[in-house]
Amino acid sequence: MLYQDADHWRAATHKRVLVYGMSGLGKTHMSSIVRASGHWFHYSIDYRIGTRYMGELIADNAKAEAMKVPFLRSLLMSDSIYIGSNITFDNLSPVSTYLGKPGDPELGGLPIAEYRRRQEQFRTSELAALNDTLYFAERGQALYGYPHFICDTGGSICEWVEPDNDNDPLMSTLSASCLPLWIKGSEAHTQALIARFDKAPKPMAYQPEFLLACWQEYLADTGLAEDRVNPDTFVRWTYARALAHRQPRYEAMARWGVTVTADEVASLKGEADFIDLVAGALERRKP
Repeated sequence: MLYQDADHWRAATHKRVLVYGMSGLGKTHMSSIVRASGHWFHYSIDYRIGTRYMGELIADNAKAEAMKVPFLRSLLMSDSIYIGSNITFDNLSPVSTYLGKPGDPELGGLPIAEYRRRQEQFRTSELAALNDTLYFAERGQALYGYPHFICDTGGSICEWVEPDNDNDPLMSTLSASCLPLWIKGSEAHTQALIARFDKAPKPMAYQPEFLLACWQEYLADTGLAEDRVNPDTFVRWTYARALAHRQPRYEAMARWGVTVTADEVASLKGEADFIDLVAGALERRKP
């Protein structure tokens, strides 16, 4: 690991952390807390995906919808207006909107082939953004003068890792430049996430094999044709399964770094609390 123990962590002139875990457990909250101190460069994987790797895809999709309206089409064709996504750290909806949900087109669903194509675009984009981590850690220090660095990853990082492979290429690369930090939720947190998702289902990224298995099982259970699936109903049905699928993958990834709880993260008030939190997690790793 990058830091052998709590003393090495506290004494480090340049602290680098990569945070991962289920969406909704505090990754962005943690990153915002340390960023507000003025000492940490905050690298958001989802923001990088939306601005660098999927920006044109997102904008072109919006343009394609606008071109269906004759009034907007004439303005776009004459370069009188332009369309772009206004993505920010706090508003990543352009990415999730592009990902979409599979099912009935009359309910906003995508054909499953198109949905899987967009999922693959996201997978390659997220891997590219994750592999940019060291570049941004060095850039934040050299260009902007930030001594410390925090990488805020998406919940789907575990889908692209071989968690049982000690030589997994992605985790080997990331752990060489940052301390991986898993935010672990309890069963109560999981139930709260499911309840929240049920109220407002949103697009998410899935491991291809997992998605295909869920889609085939759902069609078999419901007897529905692909173009009659309610998109929201399908992603609600899939969500709890996705959390159960991801949990052991996160747990296996934890050996590359340290683990903290979602409750500990929720209690953070400032940078000093964060440094203490990581130090405590490093102490717990001692044999």
